[in-house]
Amino acid sequence: MPFFWYDQYYLFLVVPAALIALWAQIKVKTTFNKYSGYHAARGYTAAMVARQILDENGLQNVRIEHICGNLSDHFDPRSNVIRLSDSVYNSTSVASIGVAAHEVGHAIQYAKNYAPIKFRAALIPITQLGSSIAIPLAIFGFAIRMDWLMTFGILLFSAVVLFQLITLPVEFNASARAIKTLETDMILDEIELQGAKKVLTAAALTYVAALLVAIANLVRLLLLRNRDD
Repeated sequence: MPFFWYDQYYLFLVVPAALIALWAQIKVKTTFNKYSGYHAARGYTAAMVARQILDENGLQNVRIEHICGNLSDHFDPRSNVIRLSDSVYNSTSVASIGVAAHEVGHAIQYAKNYAPIKFRAALIPITQLGSSIAIPLAIFGFAIRMDWLMTFGILLFSAVVLFQLITLPVEFNASARAIKTLETDMILDEIELQGAKKVLTAAALTYVAALLVAIANLVRLLLLRNRDD
């Protein structure tokens, strides 16, 4: 029987989830671009805001670096560095300030031993392996009727789903910390704060979409395995 008959789950499960993920990526870019045109009245750059919040939390040891790219911002716990992209570092927009404060939120999470981010970090090695070979292993096991190989691939990919699930509270918490600090320190006024919230909310949708894609792929593999039985 043609393989597509068995793997039509890809069309009905994975493709819709992938389209949602694509929409989420477009949403975050358009929202960021929109609020990149709204500049904060106080005139602080995103890098300045990040430095201020870090220092307030006793994190003078965390450095801030300027990196190339667009929305490639991240906190690297191994180097203890927050890297802000071209579109964020020197910008005074409410979008850029929100993104920078969010990355500082991750640095604070590590400093305060926030449990979900520690758990997520522990999953990274197996997740990196699982994201690259789990699905090919499972599909190959299915194709050659090797049940144990397909089961191993499914278990390995389950770690990817768990990683994506744990990512949600980590990202939501970092954004909540960012918005609270921007409001408490009066870095942004009420209207500006709404713009920053919309940018971070749009960014959060990308993580929800990534989880949906991971779940869709896992369900697909489980259905294939059951059909093979």
